[in-house]
Amino acid sequence: MNDSSLALNLLGIIAILFTGAIVLTIIAVVIMYVVDVNQSAHTIRRNYPVIGRFRYLFEHLGEFFRQYFFAMDREELPFNRAERAWVYRSAKNVDANVAFGSTRDLSKTGEVMFLNSAFPTLEKDAALPSEVIVGPYCRKPYTTSSIFNISGMSFGALSKPAVRALSAGAAKAGCWLNTGEGGLSPYHLEGGCDVVFQIGTAKYGVRNHEGHLSDERLKHLGEHEQVKMIEIKLSQGAKPGKGGILPAEKVSAEISAIRGIPEGHASISPNGHPDIRSVDDLLDMIEHVREVTGKPVGFKAVIGSKQWLEDLVAAIKQRGIDRAPDFITIDSCDGGTGAAPQPLIDYVGLPLKESLPWVCDLLTQHGLKSRIKVIASGKLVTPSKVAWALACGADFTVSARGFMFALGCIQAMQCHKNTCPTGVTTHDPKLQRGLVPADKAERVAHYQRNMTYGVGLIAHACGVAEPRGLRRDHVQIVMASGLSAPLSELHPEPVTLIDDQDQAHASSAGKANKEVPHESIN
Repeated sequence: MNDSSLALNLLGIIAILFTGAIVLTIIAVVIMYVVDVNQSAHTIRRNYPVIGRFRYLFEHLGEFFRQYFFAMDREELPFNRAERAWVYRSAKNVDANVAFGSTRDLSKTGEVMFLNSAFPTLEKDAALPSEVIVGPYCRKPYTTSSIFNISGMSFGALSKPAVRALSAGAAKAGCWLNTGEGGLSPYHLEGGCDVVFQIGTAKYGVRNHEGHLSDERLKHLGEHEQVKMIEIKLSQGAKPGKGGILPAEKVSAEISAIRGIPEGHASISPNGHPDIRSVDDLLDMIEHVREVTGKPVGFKAVIGSKQWLEDLVAAIKQRGIDRAPDFITIDSCDGGTGAAPQPLIDYVGLPLKESLPWVCDLLTQHGLKSRIKVIASGKLVTPSKVAWALACGADFTVSARGFMFALGCIQAMQCHKNTCPTGVTTHDPKLQRGLVPADKAERVAHYQRNMTYGVGLIAHACGVAEPRGLRRDHVQIVMASGLSAPLSELHPEPVTLIDDQDQAHASSAGKANKEVPHESIN
């Protein structure tokens, strides 16, 4: 067969394929037309058959086109391109410097400015974050210096390679990893990092067959050396007042075994703890879990109504500070890694900028601030936001979505659909393949370290030696006029009504047998 015959045969095959494609396209259009004009669910498709389908396609693609082509660097929500770019560069450990000035609108109401000192901290005087002891009345207190840690994200909501990468990265960086409410999986422990175990409303991982808290499982949990603290989740930023939601397609056989739920069925936790219906119930639960495990115990909540916290403080003063929570994690209403109903994610709860200073002031006023450590959570993905939280009074900060970006998340908004294109929140093996735990663990560690370094830069510019030295008088907030006002005037430091040590002395009578001797605290 000569070349001309081969070419003619090839052209014939192409013509047949092209004709076949046209015929199939015409058949598909006819089918869609018939379906569209006879269906009654979609008005656009019924009035504009076939063509109306493009409306839904463009609506879906518009989210991605806006992200990459139309939105300015500082415009997007929940995280803009400038914020994501800083996280990506930090996670890759590449040059994070920028040129030609800031693109940030410095006159926008609510923006934060730090007041640099005329005499900044010299490099030789700069210090790493100081150590903090959590749970001094526990049998096994927790001591750490990390100011930036990984917030609660459950195995199940996250993929196996994502959890493995977070565990290994947290160990490299020296920060803790919160399990989220989905139970303790082998992958949380695999990397050797410090772990904070979260007890959600469904008691996953520490529940019996009836779904109630199991002391036997709690005791076994406390025996894990890596489990350093236990957090009772009352509510979270994405959905205050509603339990966790894990879609049915994510409930694999492995997740079913870890959580103790039926495979292939949606996992929906109660919207509150059935056994915690008052502040006294909460303190009783904290004391019980602390007694069984020997570990520091606190709680996590989105702040909305404030009276219950005032009642909690009053109850602590009656019981004594040895019975107080060891920490409080304050989540912002704009948290969002979990799937949530839009009315809750948009309208319920207070943002961290209001709740964090108020809670810190409440604890300070009643002499409990040094006893109860405060952990701040909610869109704290850049050094400026972490530094602001520390200045407001937080002892630690945590982030979920920041570390998701470090893993490669592109803010595709597919977290609850099992179609995450980067493998972070999907259980599809084909999509998980792109997330290599060993590589992403390095990025997690780089992000945490560069965050700590960046917060240190701000602290040193303000004239303090280390990040926990930041105070409210180092911060100004831009007001509606375009001018800024001191944070210390917007949220004045309260006067302490009673000193921690005085309260400890007052509460020690009758509790000597319960209090751990000083020499036993290590």
